This record gives sequence, C-alpha cells and structure tokens, in this order.
Amino acid sequence: MRGRSIRFSPAKRLVLDVLHFSRGIPTVPVQKRMCITPLVEARAACTNAPRWTAIFVKAYALLAREFPELRRVYLKLPLPHMFEYRSSIASVVVEREYQGEVGIFTQVILNPAARPIDNLMELLDRGTTKPLDEIPEIARALSVAALPWPFRRMVWWLGLNLSRYRALFFGTFGFSVYSALKVESLHPLMPVTTLLNYGVIDADGNVNVRIIYDHRVMNGATVARALNRLEEILNTAVVDEVRDMAANVLQQPASSLALSET
Repeated sequence: MRGRSIRFSPAKRLVLDVLHFSRGIPTVPVQKRMCITPLVEARAACTNAPRWTAIFVKAYALLAREFPELRRVYLKLPLPHMFEYRSSIASVVVEREYQGEVGIFTQVILNPAARPIDNLMELLDRGTTKPLDEIPEIARALSVAALPWPFRRMVWWLGLNLSRYRALFFGTFGFSVYSALKVESLHPLMPVTTLLNYGVIDADGNVNVRIIYDHRVMNGATVARALNRLEEILNTAVVDEVRDMAANVLQQPASSLALSET
C-alpha cells in the first residue's frame, strides 16, 4: 500500500514520553459514585459559573492537606525512597494547537489549596488562551521534546527522580477529564502519584469520580477513604466558597454590575 511517512512532532514526542514513563508506574484506579447536588445548585446560582476544573482542583488540593499520602512521590535517586511535599502542585492537562496539530500539554498550578476558585479560573484561562511559548512549563516541555531521543529521556528520568524538580515539572497530582465532550476516561496515564478524573455530571448531581494512584506510594483503602472525604469537601467547604462567589456578585452596586456586563 502506498502512503507517506510522518515524523513525530514535538507535541507527539511529549505524549510518547508521558506514556513511556507512565507504563513503569503500577497505577490502579479507584472510583466512587458521588452526589454533589448542593454544589451543582450553588454553581448554577452564580452569574459567572466557575469552571468544574477549578472546583475539583481546589477540592482535591484541600483533600491533600488532610491526606499527606497525596503529597508523596516515589523517587529512585539516590536510592528508592518516598518524598513528601509541604503543599500540593496541580498538573492540569490542556489541549492546545501547536504548529498546526492538536497537542496535549500540562499546566502547573502552585499550591491550589491556598487559591480562591476565581483565581484558579484565571490561571486555567491563561493555560488555554495564552501563547504556549509564554507559559513557562509548556515552553520548557517543548524545548525538552526538541532534544534527541537519548538526551530527552535522560532529562525526563532525572526530572522524575529529583525531589527539587519533580513537583515543579510534573506536579504532586494530575488532573485530566473529557467530561465536557460527554465522555469519560477510565484509566488515563500520567507519571504522577495520583491523577484525578471524573465523568459527566448528570441532572441530579451524580458523577463518577476516580483517583488513579501509584500503588508503591499508598494502598487502595487510603484512596477509598480519600474519595469519601473528597465528596464531603465538595459538598461543604467548596459549596460555601461557590455560594460566597454568588453572594458577592449580588451584593455589588448596580453600577458595578452594569459595567461588568458591558
């Protein structure tokens, strides 16, 4: 059969490297069917409804404050051991066009637990609209992808096994969803300790939420307890913040509201 040979683009090489290093991690998915009706209702009351990505990233970061296992990573240097970070760093998967091709990249958000949801929304908007070469972590990843194969894999391996760089380059947890497309991924892959993933939120506020975890770092029972607690956080602390966002908008003077709508 006749056809044509297609060279791997930098964006595709990034995906290949992610898969290469992810397959060496013994990951297991754990899922819980959650009811987040109060959160759905609070979000619907907002004039500018916060993105679900911002909501779940904030909730998971709050969860990681209580579960130190979610802030741990498995490192191989100088000898195999675990390292625990003081705060979380989110690594959010974004889809962007690069050099005429749709690519998958990761945006890093430092300490999302300490950020209000509206600030997380601003950061996420930058990740989807700002030129890629102006987003430091993505520009760095593309520069590494341009390296020859052996050097590229060496840089990745060192970045994944040096505590100083691991969290800054790859985050302490990953976030990847397709629910906006009305589908869900059952076992996405990223070289991180935990990856948060959820499906389509139905009209009654029910949703499948998954944590894909590194079994070297924690056990399934810990993840099960974390999912139970995550549902509580979504329906308490996060609901309160979303309600406050709606209330603050309603309390603005009429002139301010008029200006914000123009």
